[in-house]
Amino acid sequence: MRNARSASRGTGSDAAVVLLRALWKRYEHHCTQTDSCPCTLLKQEILLNIEKQQTLKKITLSFPDDTPSDTVLPSLQPLLMALRDERYTHVEELNIWKLSLEQKDIVELCLLLERGGRTVYPIRLLELLDCKLNDWCLERLGKAVKSSFITTLCLDYTRMSEEGLKGLLLGGLGASQVRSLSLCYCGLGSWSGTVLASLFTKSSVRELFIDGNELQCGGATELLRPLAEKSQKMAETQNMTISITDDAELKPQSNMKSSVQRKSAHKGKKTKKRRAQNKSHPEVKGGPWLKKLHIFDNSIDDQEPNQLKPLMELICILVKFSSDLTELDLGENHIGEAGGKELLESLRERKAGVDF
Repeated sequence: MRNARSASRGTGSDAAVVLLRALWKRYEHHCTQTDSCPCTLLKQEILLNIEKQQTLKKITLSFPDDTPSDTVLPSLQPLLMALRDERYTHVEELNIWKLSLEQKDIVELCLLLERGGRTVYPIRLLELLDCKLNDWCLERLGKAVKSSFITTLCLDYTRMSEEGLKGLLLGGLGASQVRSLSLCYCGLGSWSGTVLASLFTKSSVRELFIDGNELQCGGATELLRPLAEKSQKMAETQNMTISITDDAELKPQSNMKSSVQRKSAHKGKKTKKRRAQNKSHPEVKGGPWLKKLHIFDNSIDDQEPNQLKPLMELICILVKFSSDLTELDLGENHIGEAGGKELLESLRERKAGVDF
């Protein structure tokens, strides 16, 4: 704590250097105490930022397969302990790769993420890549994310059962600030479509990456149905509103001009204030909606036309009517020539702005 207090007295680059040196020293100490293997990549990042005299905002904890011996194993505990001891609150991105995390590791990580502690750690991106999490860990992580600052969550290569996925998504992630969720190569089957769809009906997730799974036509259909139906309904409502507005504009508006002129000055002030509020506190639109959807390599094919046809209908509805959707990746799936033509036609209609 002495190092942290001395750093607080410094300013700018000097304080950053002192903090980083204290962090690495504390990390090495905890590695020795817990018989853990220090991360050489973390040391390189710290030394590089010391040279630049900048705080370290992105931490990557990764160990090559041939680094640890039979007696010295890598661990997450020393890093979490060092961050807490030094109260290092500058980390915004935390990447943990290929670690077998135990329940105590997840508990300590969640306590660091949650905003209920005395010291707040504003981590906005969390990546647990191939970390072998069991069902209990996934549910505990979902609850922690709910009360954290995390907006991007990546759990690629983490094998999940149906109970594990439900625990993660329904245990609190739906009420979190997460905008981007990546579950690539997680062993998700057709059963996951309904679970993922239930998340979108009550969450703020805008980007979903589920490449390399096995949703197949059935799972993808269950996932996209609420998104497509909502997009079509919103488009119909918007067009109806525009039609009513156009009819109203045909009526005389002389009585309105004077009131508009009287309110113009006051309205200008309110508009500026409203814009400032929206910029600092962006609101999320209600209902299921999506900006990016990557469903690459999910065993979607035309071997069963009865299942592919309704899926393609939903995809085309989503493409035509969802103004939010900007990216759709269906690579390494086999939708056939007919499916390709339908998708192309929906893209043309989206571009042309088809009315109902």
